Amino acid sequence: MNIHEEIELQSCPYCGGAGLLEEENGWCWYVVCVDCGSQTASIDFRTPGERLEAAQKAARLWNIGKILRHNIGE
Repeated sequence: MNIHEEIELQSCPYCGGAGLLEEENGWCWYVVCVDCGSQTASIDFRTPGERLEAAQKAARLWNIGKILRHNIGE
């Protein structure tokens, strides 16, 4: 199963850019805007069974606009 094909991401609530679901070294997921760099908090997982659930939680945070805004140039 390809998690990236299973999960739909909306546009960035700040700039309208595309969101990208990223896995960090096999322990967490987060979503980041490819244009402005805004991102969700990291959602940890410990087991392969928790991996999909963590990705879905990160996507849900992104899609409802619960993201961290980085100032341009940071």
